[in-house]
Amino acid sequence: MNYQVFSKEIRLDDGRSITIETGKLAKQANGSVVVKMGGTMLLATVVAAKDANDGVDFLPLTVDYREKFTAAGKIPGGFFKREGRPSDEEILTMRLVDRVLRPLFPNDFHAEVQVMIAVYSYDGVSMPDSLAGLAASAAIALTDIPFEGPISEVRVARIDGNLVVNPSWNDLKRADMDIMVGASMDSVVMVEGEMDECSEQEMLEAIKFAHEAIKVQVQAQNELAELVGKHLPKRTYEHEKHNRELETKINDELYERLYEVSQIPDGKEQRLLKYSAILEEFFTQYNEEEIEEIMPLALVYFSNAKKDAVRNMILDKGLRLDGRSPQDIRPIWSEVDYLPGTHGSAIFTRGETQSLTSITLGSSLDVDRVDSIIAEYDRKFYLHYNFPPFSTGEARPIRGTSRREIGHGNLAERALKKMIPTDNPYTVRIVSDILESNGSSSMATVCAGTLALMDAGIQIKKPVSGIAMGLITDQKSGKWTVLSDILGDEDHLGDMDFKVTGTKDGITACQMDIKITGLSYDILEQALMQAKDGRLHILNEMLKTISVPNDQLKPNAPKIVTIRIPAKFIGAVIGPGGKIIQGIQADTQTTIAIEEDGDFGIVEISGTDQNGMDEALQRIKDICFVPEIGETYTGKVVSIKPFGAFVELNPGTEGLVHISELEWNRVNNVEDVVNVGDTIQVKYLENDAKTGKMRLSRKALLPKPERKPRNENED
Repeated sequence: MNYQVFSKEIRLDDGRSITIETGKLAKQANGSVVVKMGGTMLLATVVAAKDANDGVDFLPLTVDYREKFTAAGKIPGGFFKREGRPSDEEILTMRLVDRVLRPLFPNDFHAEVQVMIAVYSYDGVSMPDSLAGLAASAAIALTDIPFEGPISEVRVARIDGNLVVNPSWNDLKRADMDIMVGASMDSVVMVEGEMDECSEQEMLEAIKFAHEAIKVQVQAQNELAELVGKHLPKRTYEHEKHNRELETKINDELYERLYEVSQIPDGKEQRLLKYSAILEEFFTQYNEEEIEEIMPLALVYFSNAKKDAVRNMILDKGLRLDGRSPQDIRPIWSEVDYLPGTHGSAIFTRGETQSLTSITLGSSLDVDRVDSIIAEYDRKFYLHYNFPPFSTGEARPIRGTSRREIGHGNLAERALKKMIPTDNPYTVRIVSDILESNGSSSMATVCAGTLALMDAGIQIKKPVSGIAMGLITDQKSGKWTVLSDILGDEDHLGDMDFKVTGTKDGITACQMDIKITGLSYDILEQALMQAKDGRLHILNEMLKTISVPNDQLKPNAPKIVTIRIPAKFIGAVIGPGGKIIQGIQADTQTTIAIEEDGDFGIVEISGTDQNGMDEALQRIKDICFVPEIGETYTGKVVSIKPFGAFVELNPGTEGLVHISELEWNRVNNVEDVVNVGDTIQVKYLENDAKTGKMRLSRKALLPKPERKPRNENED
């Protein structure tokens, strides 16, 4: 054996354990660990280039997370029986891990870093995405890569009133709070999740609970790194060259002008033009060769000076780039029923951020089918978010759906989904197209989504609004300011991006990224309470446009009717090769879906023409017709016998009206009362004990004649 295994065990309060192991697998990576919890196993590796590529002035960090189908003993669906592009769920996990790791690399470290996390075993209990952040950080902690960690991530759920770390998939279904928290030993870095209208204090409690669990996991990583002994000293690097003289010159000459311009309320485009003019004027003191030489560093120093000017302006004067105070919300206008061809639509505009959102209602055939190693299920409510380049005045290539679009769409979906009634029969697809963006387009999507749902006539439980909060701090002076409804520039230069959505009664979803260490819970609480005031203001503005859901669907929206049929009739409704059901759909212009549920089949009929739906419903009822004893039916006489008439109640279903059940009076000839082709009403009496045939009665539905009084003179 040419390897040495090192491991550390983390004990959870409920007796479960997590093991971090290194030394056996992937030894050519800079760092590799296997994280085990129960029968779930993840392999995380990290490799960092020795130097930065020319011209790279940022951290090219790639986080890749993949769930191998073989981990759960499954074969991938589809034509190609191998894993392909990452699923939305995998991309969301990549984003979560990336957002915790990225702030903890040094700002001047620009070497390419690749973190790869693969799930190789899943036991059906321990969810692997809850362990991904721990695995990634542990792999980095064992190396000499510069990193201000370790960190870890945990999932915290509230189940039956109790907070639980890393619950199982089945337990998570019962939770009324589900959040992922990422943190270092000292600071919370990331929070994302959904809740059933929880309070701000309940959310803070869950974050603190998660942080305590994370501290134990961080300590275990430090101890493992000490055992391995390869994490120190950290590698040396020089990825940035500086011209301190130029930096001082730009600060001395331009800071005050940038501070002055930043105080003038302006739109994004006008403000950028003024900043550009200041920089262009600065360059006039240099010739073309000198400008070419200093340009890269001058742009960095100019950006830093502008950032300092804006931050100090906010801290010193409580004044923001567009003239607002820290608590002010930008002007809002909204409109519903804007797109006549959709099933519901809304425009929501806040400042220079605008979402045009549409609703499409579909049947159960339109569900989003999710197939992962954890579960296979159908989503009847889903939201897609699109961020075209023109929304920020850019011209750039479009290469499919970005990870950012998936992440923002998921946040908005989680904010709204629990407000959809459980008895809603429709599959609901929301599409948000961002037409303008200057901060918090995901929160504009939440607001536009609420308005569009109400316009569509979906009877949502409560309307939801959302707001993005920011933070400016000065650790030297201790000053700090929480900003409501942040601009794009405030997000870029600030220390926190905290998105909060909710109803008037509580929080439904959140996403928080913190860019500094040592953020206190006092600041976090202030941000939450200020966010509450802001989102309630936004909600009130929204409700001026539409206050309650429309009581009718749009004329072009599909209507849905659902019936239950005995499972034995499912085959008859479908027909050989689907011939019967396809024929019904073609003849009636409807869409029909059947789902087996125990002893019954759930038949869903959807369409826009009520007559067609009625016809489809009747044809299915005819196929599944099962008469009940004691009920009255209208039938057609199909044959006459000396002993009675056979009546067809439905195609293929007929019974006998015995001659004695035709009338109360004695009948000598059946044809004196009914003939073939007559339509009559009959009552289903019982099944014949010998033949099992239906016994019907016409007489039972006729008034019984009164008995004649007896004549006393008659013998």
